[in-house]
Amino acid sequence: MRWTTVVALVGLAAAVCAAEGKQRTFKFSKDDLGKVPTGWKAEKTGKGAGSVWKVVADDTAPSKTGFVLAQTAKSPAGVFNICVADDTKYNDVELSVSFKAIAGESDQGGGFVWRYQDHNNYYICRMNPLEDNYRVYKVVAGKRTQLGAKEGLKAKTGEWHKLKVEVKGNKMEGYLDGDKMWEITDDTYKDAGKVGLWSKADAQTHFDQFKAEG
Repeated sequence: MRWTTVVALVGLAAAVCAAEGKQRTFKFSKDDLGKVPTGWKAEKTGKGAGSVWKVVADDTAPSKTGFVLAQTAKSPAGVFNICVADDTKYNDVELSVSFKAIAGESDQGGGFVWRYQDHNNYYICRMNPLEDNYRVYKVVAGKRTQLGAKEGLKAKTGEWHKLKVEVKGNKMEGYLDGDKMWEITDDTYKDAGKVGLWSKADAQTHFDQFKAEG
């Protein structure tokens, strides 16, 4: 192998590592109004119509941009609505987002996906204002299993709240509005994966200030 080839491969590896580890702040703008934002992909777990994501105007957006990413469909009960940042790849990661529950009769709110391998295999945590709880799950071959939870929480519909999750190795910690709510360990997914946002069934939710840091 030529020296120039070795140098090129080393440079490529360094670039990949930098891409995996860098901090990302995802901004939603008027340029993507009414559609899935550039660089994102809408997916779903389960059968049935749903998982309709698009940028919408919201004057209350904490980022002050006036635009947010929204899940707008009234999906069936068995559908998980997912929107992933398609060019991301993280293993250890800290995720944060501001969310506002808009509507939903069976479910509300939402949260994150991480170490996302595909639409049937990933970790997820979410806050549900209807159930007053903040839970963390793994989804394996499309089946969701609860790993931990904090019950008895309040996050009113129509108000902005902030979620955060810290992931390091097999340890994961969840926060709501700056307070730690749960801590779990799990070894199901060890490989890096995409990150993104999630809601269930008819949970129509606005998301803003989504950040990822490896």
